[in-house]
Amino acid sequence: NRWRKLRFLLLFNRQGKLRLQKWFVPTSDRERKKVIRDMIMLVLPRQPRTCNFLRWKDLKIVYKRYASLYFCAGLEEQDNELLALEVLHRYVELLDKYFGNVCELDIIFNFEKAYFILDEFLMGGEVLETSKFAVNVSMEQADTLQE
Repeated sequence: NRWRKLRFLLLFNRQGKLRLQKWFVPTSDRERKKVIRDMIMLVLPRQPRTCNFLRWKDLKIVYKRYASLYFCAGLEEQDNELLALEVLHRYVELLDKYFGNVCELDIIFNFEKAYFILDEFLMGGEVLETSKFAVNVSMEQADTLQE
């Protein structure tokens, strides 16, 4: 079981509202809408203590709920679910570090920052930077430039 790359990353809330989406493979708008709808319908009704991995079509789906947000990723059949769960957790840690205990409103009102953090951390669905410190330095530099 090795790690290749994520196919997609979705963030949605308990009401099924999409808050962030990142696609790492070319996908048509129609297919994206179907994937989003299916992920929300698959993940939301699951009980809190059930496994965070499931199968959907030819993909493995890995998800984790943090407060009111679900972080959901699609990966290849041969990829490692535990590594994907670690990637989701690291993204949440990076968001927490930047926003100070991130919440759904942070994502809504600062979605460009959430995407920027994601782009500093993942590229093409693969982990680009493992250091939380390095990602944080990039964010500080970007904020300084923006001011």
